[in-house]
Amino acid sequence: MIRDSSTLQKGQILRVEINEVKDRLPQSILEIIRKEPTVELVGYKMVDGNEFGLVVKLKNGEVNWFFEKELSETM
Repeated sequence: MIRDSSTLQKGQILRVEINEVKDRLPQSILEIIRKEPTVELVGYKMVDGNEFGLVVKLKNGEVNWFFEKELSETM
């Protein structure tokens, strides 16, 4: 889980935590993430009054967004 996204940089590689998203994503996107859980950070999105979403590009080129708690930094 990412606790402070302000330290992240565009282009950084992150990992989708599949257990955090499996209840809210369509099966087609879940299959893509299961095969390759790493994604590239491309931007940020305000999702409500006090929380940001992280906009990422999946390995198939599709762009999606996730909450900070749904992603982790790769080593």
